[in-house]
Amino acid sequence: MPPHSLLELHDITREYSLGKSRVNALRGVDLSVSAGEFTVVTGPSGSGKTTLLNIIGCLDRATSGSYRLDGEEIGDRDFDALAEVRNRKVGFIFQSFNLIPVLDVAENIELPCRLREEGGRNQRALRARVEALADAVGLRPYLHHKPDELSGGQRQRVAIARALITEPRLVLADEPTANLDSATSQHILDLMLRLNREQGVTFLFSTHDPRVVAHAWRVLHIQDGKLLSGEYPGVSRRASGAS
Repeated sequence: MPPHSLLELHDITREYSLGKSRVNALRGVDLSVSAGEFTVVTGPSGSGKTTLLNIIGCLDRATSGSYRLDGEEIGDRDFDALAEVRNRKVGFIFQSFNLIPVLDVAENIELPCRLREEGGRNQRALRARVEALADAVGLRPYLHHKPDELSGGQRQRVAIARALITEPRLVLADEPTANLDSATSQHILDLMLRLNREQGVTFLFSTHDPRVVAHAWRVLHIQDGKLLSGEYPGVSRRASGAS
């Protein structure tokens, strides 16, 4: 049985005001992503990649169109309701890491659970989840280090663990290897591929990194706010069960 559709966008538009002008950031985007996919969105700067991810991640609202996430219609919800959906169903990995400098690794990882008031009810269970994720991303010895004591690759691993702590249905990654050197980028990519393969985590990236593109199940191209036909470089890997 094929995996079910995790997110569905139909005729999504996003318009902004820029002075007296209107900017059409997205123009009639249709997109369906199945649970367990490892999908990449590429396109030139200003093409609409980040706008698309912000709408999918409930950081922004479409001007028009329909958006269903995990079977829920959410496109018409207000920002408070979108924040609740985001906290329950979506994890984020940013190119700038966005860690809290005064918190240590463990506190940064568990922060999303704190924000939805899970920590106080079962601190022991939460800490066990934090330690399990720290093991998964190779950071167990660094749980009590602050971000400024870590390398760029280690900070991105913290960001990955933080994105996964709430067990989201979808993880969005906006240029996650952009600020990393070549070797560290490959380590981060290998980690995300393993999480996708072994735990079925659904990843949707925006990236210019050809190594990330080469491992995608599907590569979607966006230009001038329009989503173009996708390619499937990973079809043979997926069919063989290797992905």
